[in-house]
Amino acid sequence: MHSMWKGAVSFGLVMIPVKLYAATEQRDIAFRQVHREDGGRIRFRRFCSICEEEVPYEDVAKGYELPGGEMVILTEDDMAELPLPTTRSIEVVQFTPTEQLDPILFNRSYFVEPEAAGARAYVLLRDALEESGKVAIAQVALRQRESLAILRVREGVLVLETLLWPDEVRDPAFPFLDDDIEVRPQELRMAESLIESMTVDFDPDEYHDSYREALQELVNAKVEGREVIQPETGEISAGEPSSLADALRASLDAARGGRSAAAESGDGKSAGKAGTGKAAARKTGTSKAGAARAAGTKAAGDEEAKTSRRTSAAKDKEPATTSRRRRAS
Repeated sequence: MHSMWKGAVSFGLVMIPVKLYAATEQRDIAFRQVHREDGGRIRFRRFCSICEEEVPYEDVAKGYELPGGEMVILTEDDMAELPLPTTRSIEVVQFTPTEQLDPILFNRSYFVEPEAAGARAYVLLRDALEESGKVAIAQVALRQRESLAILRVREGVLVLETLLWPDEVRDPAFPFLDDDIEVRPQELRMAESLIESMTVDFDPDEYHDSYREALQELVNAKVEGREVIQPETGEISAGEPSSLADALRASLDAARGGRSAAAESGDGKSAGKAGTGKAAARKTGTSKAGAARAAGTKAAGDEEAKTSRRTSAAKDKEPATTSRRRRAS
């Protein structure tokens, strides 16, 4: 790994010299834009819309467009004069319990490595955070942008998590939040039972990016001149649940059935293969429950449609009843 930032953690009167490393990386397959006919790379040039000339990179500046169309130009010198007090420091401003942080605020993660001179102070801060169960709230400037951040401990290493500012989180103003939607106690109990039956320890290694694997197989097949075989998709069962309660019941049965089948198949296996059997059970249960959830969504929609039709039919009968009463009078 290559460090992308050098500075210091400011912890009270203690300064800990550190380096930052990107903690995550994208594993997406990279493509280039090319001409379909001959495979030539597509190139983009910077052209000015006014003088219609190509503009070299060193002549490109930042522009802020006003509502009337006028442009305010900001140069690199203008940007350099902006005050960024935390340019070379991670300034700890307070400590807070971990559970008070909403994960929606998390932005990017960086590993924090101490310089040799700051290793002892680094370990002191790390151990103190771990013992307290709290995280450090800090401010730091990365790539000419000041961010709120936290310092937390992960596998013996301090991790810097940059946070979004509160006004960068959108408000979910969805109409259904104002509706008075009733949930039946029986449905709630079955949903809770389904959650309980599908609750297992999370192991991210059990999951993989099937789309990326298929895309890589497509590329490999193109390179080797092979035909790509489209995998078959699972068929949807003809008998679908007729209500939300039926869908929940079917989901619960599928989850329990997946675990029972996995337990039976694992009885004759060695202890070393037991972990694999459990992983398969979890995936099977999740897959069946996912199919049942999809069926449940459709069933709920069908139930609402039936209710709507009954209401409409009742309204259609009202005029006829009123007319008969008038004739009788």
